Amino acid sequence: MVRRVLVLAAGIGLAAGGMTAAQHDEKHYGSVKALAARDIVEKVDGKEAKATAVEVTLEAGQAGAPHRHPGPVLGYVLEGEYEWAIDDQPARVLKVGETFYEPAGCLHRVSKNPGKAKTRVLAWVIHPRDAKDLAIPEAKQK
Repeated sequence: MVRRVLVLAAGIGLAAGGMTAAQHDEKHYGSVKALAARDIVEKVDGKEAKATAVEVTLEAGQAGAPHRHPGPVLGYVLEGEYEWAIDDQPARVLKVGETFYEPAGCLHRVSKNPGKAKTRVLAWVIHPRDAKDLAIPEAKQK
């Protein structure tokens, strides 16, 4: 199943362990590359779990659509600046070497490159092995 949203984060255009996460118009949303997917012994909501690593690349001004993840996300800024916000928290601009954490199911409402150079983010999503998508698009508000 293909969904339009950026994962890590913010959307995620990959097939990892048979799972499709998300795909976007790369000119607008950036790109996501699967790096690794591994079954782990920890459980998420009582279910067998997997950890999937992705690299999100955003060119200057690119941003992802609001979305949620089926498990917690841990991220690390590899290059550039990354504007990030979850739920009703204020947006923060993260620099190279800074990290972020998203609890399972929270609204990842801001995922943007606010700078003039490329941004790269490494994100690990811990999710149930049977999850259909790593990023679930947020329904648009009317």
